[in-house]
Amino acid sequence: MSAPHHGKSPAAVSMRSPYKAYRSPFGPQYSIAKNYHGITARSVVKFGALAGGFGGVAGFFALFFFAEVPKVRDDIMKKVPVLGDFFVKEIAPEDNPF
Repeated sequence: MSAPHHGKSPAAVSMRSPYKAYRSPFGPQYSIAKNYHGITARSVVKFGALAGGFGGVAGFFALFFFAEVPKVRDDIMKKVPVLGDFFVKEIAPEDNPF
């Protein structure tokens, strides 16, 4: 009669061994970086910087794409130090309907 398996398959129980694999002191000393489901801190920083760059470019594009909307032009674009005068729109008196 076999021993109880405690909910595990016999292969999983038999694969556990109290002995560690031999590591030669003369061979390469590999180590596995700490990770969570394969995501390391280095990859988070790398992809975070990439996503931040794309977000910055998308925001810059959206700001200049909507620069001719009067609310955006008056509240944001006129307050930019170097480019503010470019966004001041003077309406000639003969074109003003009021």
